[in-house]
Amino acid sequence: MKLKKFFGDGMFWKGALQLALPISLQNILISSFALVDTIMVGALGGTALAAVGMAGQWSFLLNLVLFGFNSGASVFIAQYWGVKDEANIRKSFGLATLSAIAASTLFMAVGLTAPYFVIGFFTQDAVTIELGVSYLRIAAFSYLAIGLNNLLATLLRSTEDARLPLYASAVSVAANAAFNALFIYGMEMGVRGAALATAISSWISPVLLFILSMRKKNILFAPVKSFFGWKKEFVLKYFAISIPVLLNETMWALGTVLYKAIFSNASSEFYAAYTVFSSIEGLAFAFFVGLCHASAVMVGKKVGAGEFDEAYLYGCRFSFSMPILSLFVGLILILVRPIVLMPFANVGEEMLRTASTIILIYSLEIALRNIPYITIVGAFRSGGDTKIGLLYDLSCLWGVALPVTWIGANVLHMPLTMVFLMMLLCEDLVKGMLCIRRLLSRKWIRPVTDESARQKAGAAEADGPAV
Repeated sequence: MKLKKFFGDGMFWKGALQLALPISLQNILISSFALVDTIMVGALGGTALAAVGMAGQWSFLLNLVLFGFNSGASVFIAQYWGVKDEANIRKSFGLATLSAIAASTLFMAVGLTAPYFVIGFFTQDAVTIELGVSYLRIAAFSYLAIGLNNLLATLLRSTEDARLPLYASAVSVAANAAFNALFIYGMEMGVRGAALATAISSWISPVLLFILSMRKKNILFAPVKSFFGWKKEFVLKYFAISIPVLLNETMWALGTVLYKAIFSNASSEFYAAYTVFSSIEGLAFAFFVGLCHASAVMVGKKVGAGEFDEAYLYGCRFSFSMPILSLFVGLILILVRPIVLMPFANVGEEMLRTASTIILIYSLEIALRNIPYITIVGAFRSGGDTKIGLLYDLSCLWGVALPVTWIGANVLHMPLTMVFLMMLLCEDLVKGMLCIRRLLSRKWIRPVTDESARQKAGAAEADGPAV
């Protein structure tokens, strides 16, 4: 395939940018204000920063579980959007809503009733635990809003309406920054003020999305009963596709939390530096989220319409473009390290040096790390292949990377920056190669709409029996 044919499709890139840019801008906004939150809390000291970072892992875990529900729903929404089947789009959204509300309520209940268990998982320091508990007990009231907001954004993005989530997030994150300044400093509430700002501002975005959708009369503008009334066959098919995604994200989230637990129990100072890195990583990662969501929508739409050659071409284009973008972003991140770390001067010189080293390692490895991300989330899932990501994560993350990380930190007592590098490489090297092999095989194209399923069956009959 000639490079000009592969990369030179102007209409393709126009459509990709129309989806990717609003989503990336939205995530940059959210990450920027998350960075502001970290800076504001960091001014209270390293202990407060570590405590809020540990409490934030509970919402991080929730977000990844919700991402599993949303990714499962987006398989159906994007493919049904390809054949403009709005009735089944709404039914898919209704099922996902019930699932997201149940998960958010469960996480909120645990955060309110067992905060010491959550924070105690990461540290045994009494002062840090008390600060983390005081934050979690308030921030837990944001979880239901987070679930609703993520789901509404997924529905709108998957139906190629990426601007509304951007507008709603802009208002929400601006309000969060203002409330942080008011509660943390104006009312001198400390970490409790940061939690209260999060709890209040989190509800702004979903409320705005609902109001704007009603005014715009988009896909959400429909009778409530149209989101329910599922048939047994539909429910079974929905969960057969969605549950592997949920398990995949849950297992990946638990693995990530265990990484952080290993680091936090090995050194609270290193974990504080890791918290600084995480806020900066979120800002860098925002550039990749838009491209991945654009891939999921455009690939899923083509699979749903039965245009399988186009779906394969789109998947390859996005998958080979992501490492190029990652190298560019990684280089910029290396160059601006001293600048982005300047606001964290209060956390201590040694901690800043550690954070700088972690950022350097991440920036050099980021292109490799994003290969599984774009292929699994941006191509395989939207193509209907939702089980392969779970298999790869169970084998590479749980089977290799986590044991190596634990042994390096707790048995060999290696420098934690070296353990961090080993963690990344052990997870990403093999998984990246497996993902490229799967992408090129085309086995990930598994339609869920009736029309595309018929076309795939017809193509298989025309080709003759599989060998």
